[in-house]
Amino acid sequence: MKRFGAFLTLAVLAAGAGAGGYSAGQHDLSVSDVVQMIETNIGRPLSAEPMTTTADPVPFGPIIYYRHPDGDPAYSSMPKRTEDGRDFVAILASEDISFEVRPEVKAAGGEATGPSGRKVLYYRNPMGLPDTSPVPKKDSMGMDYIPVFEGEADDGSTVKVSAGKLQRTGVKTALATRGAIRRQVRVPGIVTLDERRVSVVSTRTEAFLEEVADVTTGTAIEKGQPLVRFYAKEIAAAGALYAADLKGGARGSAADGSLQRLENLGVPADAIAEIEKTKKVPISVTLMAPRKGVILERMALDGMMAEAGQTLFRIADVSTLWVMADVPEYELSSVRIGDKATVRIRSLPGKVYEGKVGLIYPEIQGQTRTARIRIELPNPDGLLLANMYAEVAIATGGTDPVVTVPDSAVIDTGNRQVVIVDKGEGSFEPRDVKIGMRGDDMAEIMEGLAEGEKVVVSANFLIDAESNLKAALSALTPAEAQP
Repeated sequence: MKRFGAFLTLAVLAAGAGAGGYSAGQHDLSVSDVVQMIETNIGRPLSAEPMTTTADPVPFGPIIYYRHPDGDPAYSSMPKRTEDGRDFVAILASEDISFEVRPEVKAAGGEATGPSGRKVLYYRNPMGLPDTSPVPKKDSMGMDYIPVFEGEADDGSTVKVSAGKLQRTGVKTALATRGAIRRQVRVPGIVTLDERRVSVVSTRTEAFLEEVADVTTGTAIEKGQPLVRFYAKEIAAAGALYAADLKGGARGSAADGSLQRLENLGVPADAIAEIEKTKKVPISVTLMAPRKGVILERMALDGMMAEAGQTLFRIADVSTLWVMADVPEYELSSVRIGDKATVRIRSLPGKVYEGKVGLIYPEIQGQTRTARIRIELPNPDGLLLANMYAEVAIATGGTDPVVTVPDSAVIDTGNRQVVIVDKGEGSFEPRDVKIGMRGDDMAEIMEGLAEGEKVVVSANFLIDAESNLKAALSALTPAEAQP
């Protein structure tokens, strides 16, 4: 019997040495490490009383994948070896946080419950097939059926995502807040003259131009500056009649009639005052500039005969100019009269002009499908010139606070807009919403979401796809399939 015990001891030692040698070969252990391992695992139980230790939980569940023995980020769905011949380590379901292993516990009444105490309604096929079971079971591939807890089966669109999957997919959430949305509509524009500040200089009767002032197109002039001296037969006759009335001491309507005729012919007030003073008719009359500005066009020439109403000069006041911008038709609803506009001129780098939308023209350009808007800009330094190209940024949006979410939270399919609502504990619900204005990377929620609700802003497409798949599979599952 002693020999048998000694033989058994030697066999155990040999087996331990063999296991240690195999483990040393697999894990590159030294001789001292092997000796220590044998002493710890074999020698101690034979020579001394067993040590009282607290055992770690035993892993359970099916093999999910295989990972690199050194912990490197290398994984495999099948058994695999490293380049130096070592086996990948098998990872069971309970060892990975991405797989929610929830052992059922029998309640006092005999009903299955989860760790949170919720009642298990039934178990569904892990592959999404229309197959359920009232008790735990495995499918043909050995995969456990998934428990469906009370409250999870009421809404087929709700998706449950494990904590591990949330970490791997990078799901991020944000709160729906209340605030004002403002955004900029960027459109091209052209600097033009203010049509209210353009004047035409002409005579009201046929006249002979005796002398034209030394001004040309582009010359800046002041208001009241002499432009042209002319002789007009009709003005001379009306002036002679007025002088005769004054000499004859005519009062009332007689003198007023001849004076009115001179005024109707456009005779300057200085010329009429000269007639009243000298009682003589001047041979010629001088036309003055009606406003300060720049001569846009000069048609008057020395010695020419001008018809009544013929344009002699065209003058524009450039102290204030317009910027005409073309806004696309789909952006027109965002622009309002009075919105602030920032104008930058390409030929004036560093210069920024501030103005407001003064008018939205009541028509759409048929070829470009754009609407023209007008912005009034001061031009005190005269740097702005007509027909300059401008880049216009219009600040649109209201000042009233609305419910807003980050723009990335909205899934827009064209036919519907969806946000993924985080209901807590890994539950997510796709919800249809009505989108209003967008701007500053935010979207206005007009319907479907309340302030303070949490929405998914990253990886929401993955959750939406899983929800659509779940809904499709639920539609294929007969109602009587559920126990």
